[in-house]
Amino acid sequence: MTVVFAVRCADGLVLASDTQITQSDRGVSFPAAKLHALGDRAAWGGSGARAVLEDVEKAFDAGAAEILAAEDVSREIRTRVRPIFEHHYENFIPDVPAHDNPDATPAAYVLVAGYVRDEPFIVEVTPNVIVGRYDDIGFHAIGGGSPLAQQAGAMLAHFRMLERSVDHGVVVAVRVLDTLSSTAPNVGEPFQVYRLHRDGSTLLTDGDIDQAREHVARWIELEKEALDRLFT
Repeated sequence: MTVVFAVRCADGLVLASDTQITQSDRGVSFPAAKLHALGDRAAWGGSGARAVLEDVEKAFDAGAAEILAAEDVSREIRTRVRPIFEHHYENFIPDVPAHDNPDATPAAYVLVAGYVRDEPFIVEVTPNVIVGRYDDIGFHAIGGGSPLAQQAGAMLAHFRMLERSVDHGVVVAVRVLDTLSSTAPNVGEPFQVYRLHRDGSTLLTDGDIDQAREHVARWIELEKEALDRLFT
């Protein structure tokens, strides 16, 4: 199960994911990077067919500068992704003898976040190559774990992340990932978290994520203190 989600904050964005890859038809799972840099001010993640996402990675690496300079970033992303999806769909063989996984299609979702001309964006591309913008909402998730992530995002809405710093966004992202990993067995560590600013992007280290967990622990303690005083 994959979960990739983006959070918009007052001074930047956070893109986060787990790294657990599950191949149910083969009964195996293993860690692999799901987030990738897109130029120096954006990043993206994907969920679904690995072959499709590998081709998307090549296209994004080759066209990052043009994507981040485009007048319409959503349209430019779709232009890069559509021929890849079409190629895989056209060459997909649905009926393979002894193939017992009917869901193993070449479908994939892509989530891209970052900055174009100092303006933040969160763009999703669905398997039907429908493009959606979520920067105004400030939160979006893809992957098998996305319903749980969306629920977590809704429960955190009262914290008004659009008014808070990327530091807060990182803590929220780590808390969501830790919660999902404890409730969904196929959401696994290590986690990937990107900080995205107007002046550049940073992939957090394991040490950075451990530091964020310390803030999460403090946040939980503050919540307990607030509940203790609620009826006093």
